[in-house]
Amino acid sequence: MKMKVKIINKSNNELPSYATAGSAGMDIRAHLNKPLTVRPNKTVLVPTGLSLELPVGYEAQIRPRSGLAYKNHLTIPNSPGTIDSDYRGHVKVMIRNEGPSAYEIKPGERICQMVIARYEQVELHEVDVLNDTIRGENGFGSTGKK
Repeated sequence: MKMKVKIINKSNNELPSYATAGSAGMDIRAHLNKPLTVRPNKTVLVPTGLSLELPVGYEAQIRPRSGLAYKNHLTIPNSPGTIDSDYRGHVKVMIRNEGPSAYEIKPGERICQMVIARYEQVELHEVDVLNDTIRGENGFGSTGKK
């Protein structure tokens, strides 16, 4: 049985939906009255017309659409953006143009995808020492190529 999520849609667009049976993310569309131009190296906030009510323990992750990123250099700078379970406001999406040319977002265009994910809140316990591991403090690139 699928989890039910309450949604308010103040746009004329269809509700977010999965493109295929195996899709993890639902496509979200731009709620615009006219096209919005995103100039190179600029970021815009795009309204969706949507508000959500997620169950506690779940978040909505906002991620770039791979086609827009690859073909048009549009990305989401805080990817994945998080919509918390206690947020009830209008969902807006940060879109950044990393390409050399301006891009025009059209009303109703699919601008991002939304993945609903479970999360855990934790209690931090401050200590002076952490347990050793084989990797230890070796970070970026330390595991090498395989």
